[in-house]
Amino acid sequence: MELGMIGLGRMGGNMVLRLLKGDHTLVVYDRDPAAVERHVRAGAKGAASFADLARELRAPRAVWMMVPAGGPVEETIQALLPHLTPGDVLIDGGNSNFKDSMRRAEALRGRGLHYLDVGTSGGIWGLTEGYCLMVGGERDAFDRVEPLLRTLAPEDGYLYAGRSGSGHFTKMVHNGIEYGLMQAYAEGFEILNASGLDLHLARIARLWNRGSVVRSWLLELTQAALEKDPRLETIEGYVEDSGEGRWTVAQAIDTDVPAPVITLSLMERFRSRQTASFGNKLLAALRNEFGGHAVRKR
Repeated sequence: MELGMIGLGRMGGNMVLRLLKGDHTLVVYDRDPAAVERHVRAGAKGAASFADLARELRAPRAVWMMVPAGGPVEETIQALLPHLTPGDVLIDGGNSNFKDSMRRAEALRGRGLHYLDVGTSGGIWGLTEGYCLMVGGERDAFDRVEPLLRTLAPEDGYLYAGRSGSGHFTKMVHNGIEYGLMQAYAEGFEILNASGLDLHLARIARLWNRGSVVRSWLLELTQAALEKDPRLETIEGYVEDSGEGRWTVAQAIDTDVPAPVITLSLMERFRSRQTASFGNKLLAALRNEFGGHAVRKR
């Protein structure tokens, strides 16, 4: 099947390579000409512009965007529109807010275009292991691009989630759960590390993946990280967030669903970015004021 891919970063580029191995025809575009050239050498057709990409694809086209959420997706859509024709399918495989996906699908429907929101999980391992794909939008559009999904995903690794927004909504909650799981592992291994028992953390991670109820791929990645750097001495404890954890918490609030673990895991990411928390300073000062407890001075 033919596909145009816009965005050749770690995810988009590897998806192109996986699709090429599945004998699909890829036309690729990226703002970085060097990225385009790398994928041309792998077997894709290069495009120098959106107009060029559209010309290289036979109508009705399928175009997949792997660009950052928000403004970049909006800008890409607007730049593409003059070069698309009714019947074309536009796919957003990034981490867009599901409300934006619903709005975009409705606007493009009025132009005779189909819009699929595809929550994509797999990270840098997707090239070899496959991508877990959660797809929202019109069922007919899903059916048209299913050969691509089948190649990208492992066995039983993709799902038609429902109407527009469903794919990105499902991926949003997926990432919220991921926040909670990661935080639980982080806290548990910090307790192990602080025990004073000289525990071999990588071996414990490996053990727990052999029949334990807490086994998981995240625990396999924990083992890998600890084997490279047993006490994580080369890593700064600064944790970013993609935005999907925030959206999950906001959705929980909007629908009156208690989600304390996901919410606290998000707050812990915020805490990690504070080199000197004013709130913690105030806590120490208050303990000194009411109880005369010692305060460490800088």
